[in-house]
Amino acid sequence: QLQLVESGGGLVQPGGSLTLSCAVSGFTLGDYAIGWFRQAPGKAREWVSVISGSDGSTMYEGSVKGRFRISRDNAKNTVFLQMINLKPEDTAVYYCAAEERRGPLNSFCDPSGMNNWGKGTLVIVSS
Repeated sequence: QLQLVESGGGLVQPGGSLTLSCAVSGFTLGDYAIGWFRQAPGKAREWVSVISGSDGSTMYEGSVKGRFRISRDNAKNTVFLQMINLKPEDTAVYYCAAEERRGPLNSFCDPSGMNNWGKGTLVIVSS
């Protein structure tokens, strides 16, 4: 059974850092694209970053580019989201999602196109 479990969220001050983890099981990580999404209170879920299953290529939403870094460790079946210089507007529940289909990275940016989700981890950026 395919499973994704996020961890690493918490309370951090503006300008601080966090690294989120997405531990996967039930499938081969290299066969799937993995995306990170977030949902702030009262807002729709939005795409943050994605990493390709085939070649490890990555893409980022504009407001996090240069501050967030997505990576994967196939041996540990884990995808990471390193976040630095966090801002209050980064406050949200962060979810990872997996999708087996092939395609350009921008085809994985719509939450409705991702079929396998974790339950999320909460990030609060506040002083």
